[in-house]
Amino acid sequence: MDVEGRLKELQRDIVRCQKCPRLMAYLEEVQKRKPKRYRGWDYWSKPLPSFGDPNARVLIVGLAPAAQGGNRTGRMFTGDRSGEWLFEALHRFGFANHPNSTRRDDDFALNDCYITATIRCAPPDNKPLPEEIENCRPYLLKELDWLGNVKVIVPLGQIAFTQTLKSLRLKGYEVPPLTFGHGMLFHLRTPNPELRTISLITTYHPSQQNTLTGRLTRPMFHRIFRIIQSELSRSSADRNKQTHHSKLD
Repeated sequence: MDVEGRLKELQRDIVRCQKCPRLMAYLEEVQKRKPKRYRGWDYWSKPLPSFGDPNARVLIVGLAPAAQGGNRTGRMFTGDRSGEWLFEALHRFGFANHPNSTRRDDDFALNDCYITATIRCAPPDNKPLPEEIENCRPYLLKELDWLGNVKVIVPLGQIAFTQTLKSLRLKGYEVPPLTFGHGMLFHLRTPNPELRTISLITTYHPSQQNTLTGRLTRPMFHRIFRIIQSELSRSSADRNKQTHHSKLD
């Protein structure tokens, strides 16, 4: 089975997952108590699959679906304010075909980018329990295995940053103690000598808590994507040098 087929099979497994009783109960509660503005919606109310380009060089790691966002629409970051910021930036820098998405059945698509999350179910108060994070970790570990072209990883926020580092260590990456801060760039050694290093870029999460208070501004967020583009260009240049040296040898 090719990479795309394995990823699709994994997403089917994710949607069927029922490892976390607390989260399953909460999703049912959200469905029953939907706000008036969403009364006409048939909520997804299941674990959310990842989505994107299976050949992506950029992997974005969110925290968890929003109860009235992805949990409602059935696609990560679709239909909420965080998604409006993320998708606008992805479109501006050439990683998405539209600047926003409101439904999972629209034609929004990612190019050279894949979006996943620390956990796949909306947690109460946006606070997953440690055991719930661990229940979801195997899905991210498989994605790290199968998304073989990834050169840049962007965790959104401190929790996603911490959990991404833990997952990378479990996969054999050389990850020293790192401190979270917006706009920081780290180069991590991979267990695959052909890849050499992977770029980890940190950013505040584009949640309303950050965007409405000015902790995260559009220029700050756009700067993250300029760093991404720069790292992709550097990676391509390094690969071309390696190919040139191989031909000389």
